[in-house]
Formats: sequence, structure tokens, C-alpha cells
Amino acid sequence: MASGWGITGNKGRCYDFWIDFSDCMSRCREPKDCALLREDYLECLHHSKEFQRRNRVYKEEQRKLRAAKGEAKEGKHVDAAHA
Repeated sequence: MASGWGITGNKGRCYDFWIDFSDCMSRCREPKDCALLREDYLECLHHSKEFQRRNRVYKEEQRKLRAAKGEAKEGKHVDAAHA
């Protein structure tokens, strides 16, 4: 991954993030100084934040659908009672 070679023989998708992180680590006094660059590199590799966001959006959409379905069901019962 950090070699710079991607699966197609070109530069890997996360290589630029790795170079930035590696340069920071070689220059910094404390590893915590490079925490944001490390986070960017790991996100590029694993997409964990992206997947968490997708899951939150999906769960919210499902919650809204269930709520709309419940409201529609209640509306039918109310209409039937008034008929």
C-alpha cells in the first residue's frame, strides 16, 4: 500500500496521503502532531467515516419511511371510522 504502486501498476489511490503522513512523521516531535494526516490516510484506505455516514443516512431514510407508513396507516383507520 505504501509502496506507491496501485493494482493497475499506476500510483496507488492513497499514496499521496501516505507521503504527506510519512513526511510529517519524519519531521514532527510528537506523533500526535500528525494525527489529522494519519486520519486522512486511514480514511483513504478503509473509508470508515464514509461508511458510517452512509449508514446514518440509510437509517434515517428507513426511519422516515416507517413513520410515513405509520401515519398513512393511522389515516386509513381514521377515514374508515368517519365513513
